[in-house]
Amino acid sequence: MAAITYEHIKTCKQTGARLGKVHTPHGSFDTPSFMPVGTLATVKTMSPEELQEMQANIILSNTYHLWLRPGEDIVKEAGGLHQFMNWDGAILTDSGGFQVFSLSDLRDIVEEGVHFRNHISGAKLFLSPEKAMQIQNDLGADIMMAFDECPPYPASYEYMKKSVERTSRWAERCLEAHQRKNDQGLFGIIQGGEYEDLRKLSAQDLTSMDFPGYAIGGLSVGEPKDVMNRVLEFTTPLLPADKPRYLMGVGSPDSLVDGAIRGVDMFDCVLPTRIARNGTCMTSQGRLVVRNAKFARDFSPLDPECDCYTCRNYTRAYIRHLVKNNETFGMRLTTYHNLYFLLELMGQVREAIQQDRLGDFREAFFEQYGFNQPNAKNF
Repeated sequence: MAAITYEHIKTCKQTGARLGKVHTPHGSFDTPSFMPVGTLATVKTMSPEELQEMQANIILSNTYHLWLRPGEDIVKEAGGLHQFMNWDGAILTDSGGFQVFSLSDLRDIVEEGVHFRNHISGAKLFLSPEKAMQIQNDLGADIMMAFDECPPYPASYEYMKKSVERTSRWAERCLEAHQRKNDQGLFGIIQGGEYEDLRKLSAQDLTSMDFPGYAIGGLSVGEPKDVMNRVLEFTTPLLPADKPRYLMGVGSPDSLVDGAIRGVDMFDCVLPTRIARNGTCMTSQGRLVVRNAKFARDFSPLDPECDCYTCRNYTRAYIRHLVKNNETFGMRLTTYHNLYFLLELMGQVREAIQQDRLGDFREAFFEQYGFNQPNAKNF
């Protein structure tokens, strides 16, 4: 039996969004689903027990950063990521490609892989499809990602075509190098930028290799929201209906809803945890910057409609005091709230799909959140 399988439960009659369940060696999770990001084998400021409490059933860790610190050999010796970080739910590891390609002034792409410099020490490193597979096999995540090239936005058609072809060749090498097919599923990554024919080419190449799941890469890299939505509209139909679809690096509330409507099952992003540490919170009424002076004497919860630990126990005034003074507890409270908010949002999305009303839900949510206003502030 495959390590990763997708169970389709229902299609929303109003929008075509999918309700499903992904089964992994470390449990199942409902989709559409948001995955908190634990870059260095920890979701910043959160304990595994708190993540379980808010019903996060899958988290993401970063191959590149764990390769550098502490090293995949130490994680393997500890029994793998699950043992190392005391997490018994599912884990997805990215390939490290996005981090490597974001070091544009420090790297050199060749057919064999990428030469680049350690962003911490400056030491020369080389990452290839085979090396990315070996690291991820040692880390032991349930879902691994193929090593791909993530081109910048915008990129010329000629560059993108060469990049897509290289990503396909690298995907074949990843499949060949993957050593733990019984307990680790490897996802392929569809690239092609905003070019429909190149997305189609990438999807044809990768679906022919029969990966157990597929990611859509190269979005949320600076393109306008309408471009991302348009690319999703012509890309998700190219992917197998019986396998999970993962949109990489997306975590703003509007994009989660719009992505689900366009057939995406899985999302991840550092956004909710990163902005939380600066005092920016996601609420049912929109974006709230709790460190602002107007909250100094506001003794209401961050979000009166939220039932999370933070909102049940602490006020805006207290949290503002903590955040303004760089107290770790303040960062913990805002992080807990933001993750809870997105996980609850995805639960509401799943319920709306079940009831064939996701389009109506989107309209009401966008109105309440303020996304429909001309000068609405996003994240």
